[in-house]
Amino acid sequence: MNVVLPQSADADIALLLEGTFPFVAGGVSSWVNQIIRGFPEYRFAIIFLGSRQEDYGDMKYALPPNVVHMQVHYLYQTLDVPKIESLEGDAHTFEQIANMHEYFMDPRAQCKHAQIFKELVPEMGGEGKASLKQFLYSRESWEYIKSKYQQHCTDPSFVDYFWSVRSMHAPIWMLSDIADKFIPVKGYHSISTGYAGLLGALLKAKTGKPLMLSEHGIYTKERKIDLFSAQWVKDNRNLFQQSPTEVSYFRQLWIRFFQSIGKQCYDQADHIVALFETNRLRQVEDGAPSELTSNIPNGIDVARFAPLRNERPDKTPPVMCLIGRVVPIKDIKTFIRAMRTVANRLPQAEGWIAGPEDEDPEYVEECRQLVETLGLQSNVKFLGFQKLTELLPKVGLGVLSSVSEGLPLVILEGFAAGVPTVSTDVGACKQLIYGLSAEDQALGVAGAVVGIADPQALAEACITLLTDQLAWDKASVAAIKRVELYYTQAQMFERYRNLYRQTI
Repeated sequence: MNVVLPQSADADIALLLEGTFPFVAGGVSSWVNQIIRGFPEYRFAIIFLGSRQEDYGDMKYALPPNVVHMQVHYLYQTLDVPKIESLEGDAHTFEQIANMHEYFMDPRAQCKHAQIFKELVPEMGGEGKASLKQFLYSRESWEYIKSKYQQHCTDPSFVDYFWSVRSMHAPIWMLSDIADKFIPVKGYHSISTGYAGLLGALLKAKTGKPLMLSEHGIYTKERKIDLFSAQWVKDNRNLFQQSPTEVSYFRQLWIRFFQSIGKQCYDQADHIVALFETNRLRQVEDGAPSELTSNIPNGIDVARFAPLRNERPDKTPPVMCLIGRVVPIKDIKTFIRAMRTVANRLPQAEGWIAGPEDEDPEYVEECRQLVETLGLQSNVKFLGFQKLTELLPKVGLGVLSSVSEGLPLVILEGFAAGVPTVSTDVGACKQLIYGLSAEDQALGVAGAVVGIADPQALAEACITLLTDQLAWDKASVAAIKRVELYYTQAQMFERYRNLYRQTI
């Protein structure tokens, strides 16, 4: 990365971003870009948190002029550890850490967690009683890790347990250091829980400035999906000890870790935003105070896409297009398998996959091999990143086969161009396609919703719409009306503007 990042002595709002804008293209990144450009009256600072530098290429987005400060940090680069020395450790501090961990394991536990967190935060830096040096080298830390292994771990390897605990906790001290050195701002806005949300909690505890949280998907749910399939997570049980109905201990450990830091963000936030009611209820179930939660659905610039309706051919093209990153959570393979059924019935049909392919090259290769295995080379095309204004007039149906989503911008953008969508039943997709309120539902159905990982159902829904022009026309009209009435950029901006004024 050779770009010179903007630097400033202060800013109005700090956006805390994990693995998204400006280095990763996609719905959340588009939304961040949209928000920054929609509020030119605010000066934004950005903290980008990534895994390792080699996992990211150049910026996918130009920074808007009101981004006055930006920092980039990689949490899994080689950690600059302090010199090894023998330390005794502070018993009271580690007792407080133990209390906090017990609270994370059971939020109903009798624990003054907010006060404990505030007490621990100042001790995390330098020579503090909860510093990185104390975590790495003190006897109290060693005894604490050892006792937790003896109490809870069902995996036979203490070595793997020890290094798992170290690797998942080490970034916390990096986040603490980032918070210590960050420029003054009026408030913080985290766009997920996870490490970005924990950084928000640390900044709130250190400065007292307000913290907002917006979740597009539920971070802990999405990390759980990732962790179930992650190959790097250890499982030292032998074949006879393993059960397909049980999650390995180390997977459980990582899941609980992300749940616990997510809970800390909820505890510290002054306002918590979901995109739709189901996710808001999930936030409350996961520990968010109900009175601090609200829904603000995504909105788009309808006027940008509306002229595309006039560019469409008279007859609906037999083209299904999945617009999104080629990654497992988008379940591209289900779309490809569905295309085998579609092609059997509609040989002229094409399935386009339009999105960046640099995030998970191994998965991309698996998808390409599946296309070859199914003999779909003439039907399925990988287009890479595309300009939607050029792509959408050529598309008959938008397709979304994801296993997890929030409220996808790509569906709204397709709707504004008059393109219906067939989607899996994830996130707010059912709400977008069938409507939410009675008045919304009266507008009609804007496509179809099918079950997750069901290529046959996905194919049948696509075939039905592509072979019934009257049904397609009705779906297109419903899509346009719905996005124009309920999901405009102006509506979203007004709700966030009010929230910024209240909170920051």
